Amino acid sequence: MSEPIYDFAIVGAGMAGASLAAELAPHAKVLLIEAEDAPGYHATGRSAAFWDECYGGPRVVPLTLASGPYLREHGFLHQRGAVHLAREVDLPALEAFIATFAGTGVAIERLGRGEIAAMVPNLREAWQYGVREPACADIDVAGLHQHYLKAATSAGATLVCRAQLAAALWTNDNWELATKSGTKFRAATLVNAAGAWADRVAVMAGVKPLGIEPKRRTVVQLRVAPEVTDDLPLVLDINGGFYFKPENGRFWLSPHDEIPSDPCDAAPEELDVAIAIERFEAVVDWPIEHIERRWAGLRSFAPDRLPVYGRDLRQPAFAWFAGQGGFGIQTAPAAARFMSQKLLGQATDKMTVNICNDSYDPARFG
Repeated sequence: MSEPIYDFAIVGAGMAGASLAAELAPHAKVLLIEAEDAPGYHATGRSAAFWDECYGGPRVVPLTLASGPYLREHGFLHQRGAVHLAREVDLPALEAFIATFAGTGVAIERLGRGEIAAMVPNLREAWQYGVREPACADIDVAGLHQHYLKAATSAGATLVCRAQLAAALWTNDNWELATKSGTKFRAATLVNAAGAWADRVAVMAGVKPLGIEPKRRTVVQLRVAPEVTDDLPLVLDINGGFYFKPENGRFWLSPHDEIPSDPCDAAPEELDVAIAIERFEAVVDWPIEHIERRWAGLRSFAPDRLPVYGRDLRQPAFAWFAGQGGFGIQTAPAAARFMSQKLLGQATDKMTVNICNDSYDPARFG
């Protein structure tokens, strides 16, 4: 076996693994292994990420709010604002949305038709109601990911790419790890940050899977006439049926799909692309000139749709940092800090003090 014995071996160098490695590396010997040629190929590299205080629901809000100051201070947020649209038939959903986030610390403003139409040009008449999230912002995903990778390696973490995990055996108080490329490692704790592959990594390590399910999300880039300006807000359906936003004069839109999928190199389906366009055209009268790009990524959810952070109940040398759905990037700073504190036995700090220790623990699944 190769030396040294690492304190933590993290499987997956996307946003989750990179951010956690950056938090752990100043305090421990960290190995970060990535199956692909470069980190961030799957979910991280395909995200149309935005920092949306409501995204993920009220139990994710503490992670999002705790991450905001870090993202702003390091220049990874570009202010945009968001508008959730509703029709007459959607008023119960609109009221439920407002009630759900009351008292969570999220800033929400109710809007009338005139205010919405001024913010969203060419809006069709049916969309009469809405709420605004003024704090919503775009995230520089690539910049944030590289920031964490650099911080991790600068603090001494070892990053190994083209190292897909092939075997994980717990023996003599250490994990013996083998990759498909033939490299071998030892570590005291194995951290599962494998995204869509999280349950497969658990099974490989002899740990009970938690039912973390990958779901496909489709995004389409449209060229429209006239060209869209960058000052439009992120526009979302109050029922979760679509979202779209400007990007370099184009529209990025999604049907907000969550199609169950095996872990894979996800690709968009033509039906989902068609649905995205149909829903877009039902919201705004904005002529489409060309579909320029289409892509898909996988978002992975635990059965209760909350993230899973902490040591496994039955095998404490195996830790979960997974199930982060579509909110993993916007919550990365607080999630990584919180997880590192749990793994190192450190006390919470200013960033994590309001995060409930039990909300995301894998022990909730028994």
